[in-house]
Amino acid sequence: MSSTATPVNLASYASEVATAAQAASRALATATGEQKNGWLGRSAELLRKKSAEILAANAIDVAAAPGFGLSAAAIDRLKLTPARLASAASALEQIAALPDPVGEVIEGSVRPNGLAVTRVRVPLGVVFFIYESRPNVTVDAAGICVKSGNAVILRGGKEALHSNQALHGVLREALEAVDLPGACVQLVETTDRAAVGHFLKLHDRISVTIPRGGKSLIERVVAEATMPVIKHYDGICHVYVDRSADVEMAREIVVNSKCQRPGVCNAAECLLVHREIAAEFLPLVTRDLRSRGVELRCCERSLPLVAGGRAASELDFHTEFLDLILAIRIVDDVGQAINHIETHSSHHTDAIVTSDLTSAGRFTSGVDSAAVIVNASTRFNDGGEFGLGAEIGISTDKFHARGPCGLRELTSYKYIVQGSGQVRS
Repeated sequence: MSSTATPVNLASYASEVATAAQAASRALATATGEQKNGWLGRSAELLRKKSAEILAANAIDVAAAPGFGLSAAAIDRLKLTPARLASAASALEQIAALPDPVGEVIEGSVRPNGLAVTRVRVPLGVVFFIYESRPNVTVDAAGICVKSGNAVILRGGKEALHSNQALHGVLREALEAVDLPGACVQLVETTDRAAVGHFLKLHDRISVTIPRGGKSLIERVVAEATMPVIKHYDGICHVYVDRSADVEMAREIVVNSKCQRPGVCNAAECLLVHREIAAEFLPLVTRDLRSRGVELRCCERSLPLVAGGRAASELDFHTEFLDLILAIRIVDDVGQAINHIETHSSHHTDAIVTSDLTSAGRFTSGVDSAAVIVNASTRFNDGGEFGLGAEIGISTDKFHARGPCGLRELTSYKYIVQGSGQVRS
């Protein structure tokens, strides 16, 4: 299909793609680790070998990006460079080095009647992955899905179509090299947004949908999906500086949480400071933040302590800025910090800086987020940083996965029971 072609019948097209993916998933579920790792290695080789071709396709997308209304930051995310392509290839090799989750025995026991009962990890089946802008995600998502035994249907944004087509061509060529079905990794090549709705109806063939992008995309997917969805809406992340915090440690953690990459979901959006340390800490940390271009939106109690700050609205404490903007509030104690977080947080990532074990314990038990961090940056809520390898996204759900979703999170389990002629009386 050409980059501009649209199927005459989107419903039939979605059905055909999903049917092929389901058939491929059955073959992939019984593929050997050697086959899957062979595909990952061959894909990495082809990414390097065909880098000029891939970069040329990406250049077409980058040139057209202003016409789609993309910001400078979005264009940067869209752009592939030799270094980014090399990094994508290396990521596939890192996935190959991870243990294969499929077939792992989670637990087992022998019953009094002699039945051996084991719980074994199995693939989910077919993953429909919807994402925006970043073409390197095409490679990451395909690698994680295939390694975990799942077929994947990739639906990238229209602004990255040429890039994704070039990358998909490489991934499909590598599948043929290791005798795996080409439909293990498919790309939705129509840019018609209506196609997504047709895929979301196919719960009989698609096991799970994972949207990765803006809130409006995720809300649409949740509203229309007829299969489970793994997602997070917002990353309204907090750092709470307790009265016993080491001031220098807290300064570094706050600045890193906000500034290291402000446009990502695990960047801090709100700073909470205990009233007993506020007069000492806020002038120091806000000077650091202002020097990095951060706009500071302060509650009534913190505003007099923050040079260059402006009054915050209540909406600021409910906002994922994804920018160099930080909301600040003084709280009376760790209990009030927990209450603020539970009221305003998106339950993604929240951190405390403290030297008090009691405060740390209250915080980690009282804050109901996918990751609760003590004395470290919120930016560590990441599959690679947690030692999980690559991830396909971060979930704030409680079923079926929570936090970074790596290989194990793309599996379920089944019970295998071995008997020797037992019958139930």
